[in-house]
Amino acid sequence: MEYRTLGRSGCAVSSLCLGTMTFGNETDEAGSHEQLDTFLEAGGTFVDTANVYTRGVSEEIIGRWFANRPSDVTDRVLLATKGRFPMGDGPNASGLSRRQLTRALDASLTRLGLDHVDLYQVHAFDALTPLDETLRTLDGFVREGKIGYYGLSNFTGWQLTKAVHTARALGLNEPVTLQPQYSLVVREIEWEIVPAALDVGMGLLPWSPLGGGWLSGKYKRDERPTGDTRLGDNINRGMEAWDRRGTERTWNTIDAVQKIAEDRGISMAEVALSWVTDRPSVTSTILGARTTQQLETNLKAAGLHLTADETAALDEASDLKAADYPYGELGVGQRNRNIDG
Repeated sequence: MEYRTLGRSGCAVSSLCLGTMTFGNETDEAGSHEQLDTFLEAGGTFVDTANVYTRGVSEEIIGRWFANRPSDVTDRVLLATKGRFPMGDGPNASGLSRRQLTRALDASLTRLGLDHVDLYQVHAFDALTPLDETLRTLDGFVREGKIGYYGLSNFTGWQLTKAVHTARALGLNEPVTLQPQYSLVVREIEWEIVPAALDVGMGLLPWSPLGGGWLSGKYKRDERPTGDTRLGDNINRGMEAWDRRGTERTWNTIDAVQKIAEDRGISMAEVALSWVTDRPSVTSTILGARTTQQLETNLKAAGLHLTADETAALDEASDLKAADYPYGELGVGQRNRNIDG
């Protein structure tokens, strides 16, 4: 396992992060605790959850794991959670207002059985709440000792930039991380979000790095999924729905991942995870697994680095091929000014 700093902070975390959205839903408590133990045994230190994961049950399961493990084990964990989406009813049950965030964090700490989390993330942008109210509230959490750092999740490039520079202008603690969707099949963040993160020194925590399972090799071209898989249960499930994601570009990307995996004698998941973990500005890649066996396969990507030729092959196969200005070839060429003009 490798370790990197959490954005511009001095806090080090493992380059792979254990995501816990399955806890209490697709993974029972015993299996969830086994995943936590396995992750730490592999050198992992970074664990990510959210209040809305299984309506708080994920946090409760993690809290009981903390309570039943010795301090020399739990002290190695850097724990992140999130707030933003509703856990109750009423007009103030959602958003990033001071009232909502304060109640959300206090409820998360209660479920976790802790008085502090290392990273608290706002789960999405809130256009209704003034940004300075949100940032002052998060800064207050840091000063009160309830959180060590705060981060953003699912923000666009302009939202990220505005948050950082507003915090700087107000003399507040700045966000250190952004948690975006990012994988070989979802690379749109490279147009604006990645450059924005690099500009302000923010670390990325990619979620769904296997594209909802597409990059693990579980799906085959022209074979609609069945059985015990995400799309086998529901072929129209969310962002990774079969007819939405099953484009020619996706299949070409899968073919490129498979070739490298076969040449190296490793799993396709390891190849896809290595690619995203080594992208610019990435701090830690979030692993989501239903079973300990899946987690163990994904953990084999720890310390794996692709060659320049392998990376180039994946880049080419998954290229979004922006057709027009400013993201197309002409725009990129104009932005990449050299000493000759």
